[in-house]
Amino acid sequence: MPLASTILMIRPAAFGFNTETAANNYFQTNTGTANAELQQRALAEFDNMVAVLRTNNIEVLVIDDTATPPKPDAIFPNNWLSTTPDGKVFIYPMFSPARRQEKRDDIVKWLAEHFIVTDVQDWSEYEAEDRFLEGTGSMIIDHGNELIFACLSERTNPVVLEKFASANKFQAIVFLATDKSGNHIYHTNVMMALGEKVCILCEEAIEEEWELIAVRQLLDSTGHTIVPITREQMHRFAGNMLEVKNSAGEQFLVLSQTAYNSLRPEQVKKIETFTKLLPIAIPTIEETGGGSVRCMMAEIFLERKKQ
Repeated sequence: MPLASTILMIRPAAFGFNTETAANNYFQTNTGTANAELQQRALAEFDNMVAVLRTNNIEVLVIDDTATPPKPDAIFPNNWLSTTPDGKVFIYPMFSPARRQEKRDDIVKWLAEHFIVTDVQDWSEYEAEDRFLEGTGSMIIDHGNELIFACLSERTNPVVLEKFASANKFQAIVFLATDKSGNHIYHTNVMMALGEKVCILCEEAIEEEWELIAVRQLLDSTGHTIVPITREQMHRFAGNMLEVKNSAGEQFLVLSQTAYNSLRPEQVKKIETFTKLLPIAIPTIEETGGGSVRCMMAEIFLERKKQ
């Protein structure tokens, strides 16, 4: 399971509450706060997160969001963009029409100028069929073992998932997962975080026992130790983490302060046998956007071009 040492993040220009995504993202809360205030708070949280990552020698590429059209969720680029260690760049079909405006050719071109890109695949055509696959929100991708873990939802269509997996020689492991109210979990990355040797997993969200057994067996066979979290912890974003490495090869599991505070001491101790926890406070982004730190980071696995 390769870990990214370069992260791409989008500095927001118009962060706010997106009513379109709230239709099936039950982690979002409309606090009634004015958008201008939300934007200022989100900017402060974003800049602090970048500073914390860079202080720990994790490379962060910051790209400014464009002011028009306003894109309330631009801060979450991992849903429209992902990369692979063998040079592929993927662009994905998005559920919310407002979020489709986040896709930017200039970012893809910039990546191709600075990194070795062997293939660009744009799967956006499925938006016309109302079929969606929202990047590394929808899919937990284990590049080393060519596996995809995905819980089905309105945002993770089984047909598109299977076509994507087949085209790129991945095996897709599909299951249903629900929150405490019985709603389908909108993105796999809020209930599962896969590191090099550890997997944070909300096992109780996977209701079919045979599906849970299959997931457990695959994780075990690929050398991953599972740290189970509860649905309550999942709702505090304890499943929305990302393991990265810095320029010295040190490994960090990036998570929000909200997520860290929800963990029990024995869970922290177990995780820390594999990697260092790096909590960062982003309360406004989590509450209004319904996504946490993992959603803010698009991993750049591409090899940098020699200058």
